[in-house]
Amino acid sequence: MKIFLVLGKCLTALFWGVVLANLLQPFAQPFALLLNGAGAFILLIHALELWFFNARLSACPKPALQRVQVMLFGVFQLLGLPAEQAAVAADAEPQDTLQLEVEHA
Repeated sequence: MKIFLVLGKCLTALFWGVVLANLLQPFAQPFALLLNGAGAFILLIHALELWFFNARLSACPKPALQRVQVMLFGVFQLLGLPAEQAAVAADAEPQDTLQLEVEHA
């Protein structure tokens, strides 16, 4: 699984390098537009991942660094997070709900 994550991160970094190169020196016209569109779409998907997994990323020791890496690598970074962080995030949510119920009573 780790090889899959490293390979995915390398390919994603290569993709962002090509998108950046396209912004600095545009490729031939149909490819430049398609590459810019693909880059914008992937950036939107990574922003949605940040929103959906905010609680899990907040449980990390360095959440700002993890958020930057999620913006760059997306799901490959999320899958590489340790399992105990997922358990901490999952445990935190029901307790918050329980506290809200107690406060309203």
